[in-house]
Amino acid sequence: MKVAKSIGVVSIIAGIIMFIAGAVTWGMVSSQLAAEKITVPGDAAAFAGAEVKGPLTAYFQADTINKHATKMSEGLTYAELGAKVKEAEAANDTETAEKYQAMRNTVMNGSFLRASLFTSVLAFGVSALVMGLGLMFALLGWAFIAIKGKPAEAVRAEA
Repeated sequence: MKVAKSIGVVSIIAGIIMFIAGAVTWGMVSSQLAAEKITVPGDAAAFAGAEVKGPLTAYFQADTINKHATKMSEGLTYAELGAKVKEAEAANDTETAEKYQAMRNTVMNGSFLRASLFTSVLAFGVSALVMGLGLMFALLGWAFIAIKGKPAEAVRAEA
């Protein structure tokens, strides 16, 4: 029983530390996003007009950036725009090459912004996971401490 209680105490302590670490990380990511003062655009699929400071608003902001970049680039990807630039340059069509390069730069910036927002979404997910695991560790630790069964020797003697 002493081993179970020791494991229980260690699990409770680990659970509390994990929960606090997850909550601090969640808060830190949220405050950093809020400091950027980003507002979800009105044409977003959800949370239009909301301040970006949580996982859902960050996700829908990233989704809207992709929608705008795709529309602006006429549906062409960064790689496809690069090929268009090379084709135009090969044909000595500087104006078209510059047009596609400008589109490509915008798509690249959109991709960087989306990647940053998705990183924050991932951080929120990991934080939630760590908080959930911390809660489970603490509950399992409490269960170990609460065990009031027979000692193993008594169970073996009855068998």
